[in-house]
Amino acid sequence: MQGVLQSKGLLPLPSNPRIRAFIPQPSQGLRYRFNPINPLLKKPVIPNISSLSLNGFSKFQGFVTKPRLVGQKNRNYPICRAEAASAAFSADGYGERESQKFMGIEIVTLKKIIPLGLMFFCILFNYTILRDTKDVLVVTAKGSSAEIIPFLKTWVNLPMAIGFMLLYTKLANVLSKQALFYTVILPFIAFFGAFGFVLYPLSQYFHPTALADRLLDVLGPRFLGPLAIMRIWSFCLFYVMAELWGSVVVSVLFWGFANQITTVEEAKKFYPLFGLGANVALIFSGRTVKYFSQMRQTLGPGVDGWAISLKAMMSIVVAMGFTICFLYWWVNNNVSLPTRSQKKKEKPKMGTMESLKFLVSSRYIRDLATLVVAYGISINLVEVTWKSKLKAQFPTPNEYSSFMGDFSTATGIATFTMMLLSQWIFNKYGWGVAAKITPTVLLLTGVGFFSLVLFGGPLAPTLAQFGMTPLLAAVYVGAMQNIFSKSAKYSLFDPCKEMAYIPLDEDTKVKGKAAIDVVCNPLGKSGGALIQQFMILTFGSLANSTPYLGGILLVIVLAWLGAAKSLDGQFTALRQEEELEKEMERAAVKIPVVSSSESGNNVSLTGDSSSTSSEPSSPRSV
Repeated sequence: MQGVLQSKGLLPLPSNPRIRAFIPQPSQGLRYRFNPINPLLKKPVIPNISSLSLNGFSKFQGFVTKPRLVGQKNRNYPICRAEAASAAFSADGYGERESQKFMGIEIVTLKKIIPLGLMFFCILFNYTILRDTKDVLVVTAKGSSAEIIPFLKTWVNLPMAIGFMLLYTKLANVLSKQALFYTVILPFIAFFGAFGFVLYPLSQYFHPTALADRLLDVLGPRFLGPLAIMRIWSFCLFYVMAELWGSVVVSVLFWGFANQITTVEEAKKFYPLFGLGANVALIFSGRTVKYFSQMRQTLGPGVDGWAISLKAMMSIVVAMGFTICFLYWWVNNNVSLPTRSQKKKEKPKMGTMESLKFLVSSRYIRDLATLVVAYGISINLVEVTWKSKLKAQFPTPNEYSSFMGDFSTATGIATFTMMLLSQWIFNKYGWGVAAKITPTVLLLTGVGFFSLVLFGGPLAPTLAQFGMTPLLAAVYVGAMQNIFSKSAKYSLFDPCKEMAYIPLDEDTKVKGKAAIDVVCNPLGKSGGALIQQFMILTFGSLANSTPYLGGILLVIVLAWLGAAKSLDGQFTALRQEEELEKEMERAAVKIPVVSSSESGNNVSLTGDSSSTSSEPSSPRSV
């Protein structure tokens, strides 16, 4: 052996090497901070003598002896000092113990995910009750109709949302995270409780009904919607607070808290389950609204059944709100939060004009923006017209609320089913078909709905054979349109929109998303409301403008389908280009460096056999 080593240019090793000759000094290794050298014996106190390698190198010098396979030569492999130190540290029993698990999931993770799931269930349970109740209040109130909704969204909801976010930003600078959470959510809980037990029972005393009637006589019926905001201002305030619950409590408070306490790996694993749980909450809350809305049937004459139903539902909302606060408190006091990097990523700040210029400059971003704007306008055009027919079919608050309970349950079931089918649709038919399903559903159901509204008279004899009137058929078809379009939106449209950003280069991806968030989302939400306001003020009522709204819907959905087809071709081309680049990277030739001692011959790629064979044992070359 010595002869072989000498021929390779290495000094011969002693025939009987002593381990003490290779023991590092106490300042050189982590082990000797815990096991100091005994000055009396002049020998180190080593708890595990096998932890030192016998090949002449200590672990702390950067080399360890790794397990050998059958027929493999004994060699030293270089590893980093941190790995060697951690290996020795854990070998002596000082390493961290493996965390406990339940059903394959760490207990620490379950202590975060289960309370978060319960919080999400309570928040969306409340949101479904509030969303159904707000429509009942503003649509079925005396002196109001569905025409109030576009004016309410534009002139009341949007300014209050902007004001609330400005106030939230100011509070975030002066309050801690926990104080900010309670400061935001407790006023919501207090308002909904006060509305059910104080504001609604006393609404007849502070609503300016007489003033609104005089102004309506002067201005005419086309101003019914704007004047109704003043007539039932407390109901409109409830409408806005219910809308803010969805945007503030769900988007800002819950998801902000969830992103704060979960890691990326936990989010990838459990966030999709939150989406399925949201639809379960939708189903249960729909049944709750249905149950309390039917309480009127068991009450005597002269009793305001809707007031009793409203008190019961607001009591549930308050109870769920305090449950959310308790879960938030428990997580903050019983779960250790993950540490975050203080390094902040720079986000592009694009103004409105810069966003418009960027949207116009890129065809890909233009098509993607068309999808977002078209969905917002289309869903608003059909939804408000449908709610006006819904009030005509179910004029009392209890009947209207009972139907909305069934509607919420059906929406939850349909969305849950579509989420399970969405992965199969993506895998089998691809992005293009998935992106076209939502506008196709909107087009077919929209054509059926507006046909029943405009041509209900000739269809009445045919519908009578099925026990339905044209109005009831329009209500059911409109409900199907809303159910399927929303379920397709959550399960297909939103994933398609986010997937469309993936193959873009980093600059276009970041700027395009910022431009769509600044311009297209608000434009889609308010565009439908502005169109309806113009139609109502021009033609006098929502019913008179229905034919024109149907034509506008047809044009917008066709433009949506055209943009989806164009985007599909561009998306496919970019994906193919990306896959081609990956294949070229995988097919790149990588030259292996083979040691002469392993190859069985003296072939060397560098031309120096001695340097090649000695390289694995040289710490400096490593």
